[in-house]
Amino acid sequence: MKTTLQNLPVMVRRTLITLVIFLLLAIAALVTVVTLSQMKVQQPLTIEQTEFITIKPGTSFNAFSKQLISKGWLENRFWLRSYAKFNSEQSKIKSGTYQIRANMSVLELLNLVVSGKEYQFSITFIEGSTFKQVLAQLAQHPHVTQQLTNLSIAAVAKKLAILQDNPEGWLYPDTYAFTQDTSDISIIKRAYDKMQNELNSQWQNRAQGLPYKTPYEALIMASIIEKESGRHTEHPRIASVFINRLNKKMRLQTDPTVIYGLGERYQGDITYAHLREKTVYNTYRIKGLPPTPIALPGAQALEAAMQPEISDYFYFVSNGAGEHIFSKNLADHNRAVTKYQRKKK
Repeated sequence: MKTTLQNLPVMVRRTLITLVIFLLLAIAALVTVVTLSQMKVQQPLTIEQTEFITIKPGTSFNAFSKQLISKGWLENRFWLRSYAKFNSEQSKIKSGTYQIRANMSVLELLNLVVSGKEYQFSITFIEGSTFKQVLAQLAQHPHVTQQLTNLSIAAVAKKLAILQDNPEGWLYPDTYAFTQDTSDISIIKRAYDKMQNELNSQWQNRAQGLPYKTPYEALIMASIIEKESGRHTEHPRIASVFINRLNKKMRLQTDPTVIYGLGERYQGDITYAHLREKTVYNTYRIKGLPPTPIALPGAQALEAAMQPEISDYFYFVSNGAGEHIFSKNLADHNRAVTKYQRKKK
């Protein structure tokens, strides 16, 4: 005989009905919480401008939600925690520093910190900068961890395993992206490795008959070309002048090397005494190339040093407008100097 609800005792029937109602209410409440949590996490955070958040290693989801409250980005964390309970994969946050945009939704933030796609900060080493200037840039960057503080330049060179005590010229000028708390030495190492690769690549494709014995000598030349002109189109012709002078055993007589040799003593003007002072970087007094590069050469300067223009020029002078006037003999050069120095005055 089949048992029906009507056949059950009254108390049992009431208990079963109560249980069913309670179960239906619980299901309804659960569906409501799930639905509302999904809606709530799609609402924007209460921030009006781009900000950053750093999640430390080992941070729990509970601590992360409290962090959002402490920043004032959320009014309460109930809906976020509820959403994470029903979507367990969304609770697996990763440590790092993330950029949070204005009006970003809670869900977008959650997706970001779960993905682990940290914000990439950047630093740009400018063509023609010196190694010392690069170190200063890194020291001032708020998101770089300092490991080179108080180290001498020679000590930094040793850390990089650079053969020369003066590592000038060995960093490739470029923009380098990195995450929060990347060390200064790791960024410099990337710039050094890139310069090595670029120099070796250019060396393999260099023109025949150049007066360089090693790639390092070509690097020195490229740094001089870089400092002589910021106009890249002039680099091959400037290179040809220096190549021609080296081949004729003439001194390079280039002011940027004199300035580099003066160091802190240079105050904006080269004097006659400076030109007469015999330092290893004074190419008015020494023959051939200086002992090291004098700056960071860029791609165009490196290429010009390896693939110079073929010319009969031996001299050049600035025209005061960002370009140079090239001459094949001293008489023409002196006339150009007189003309453009007079114009400058």
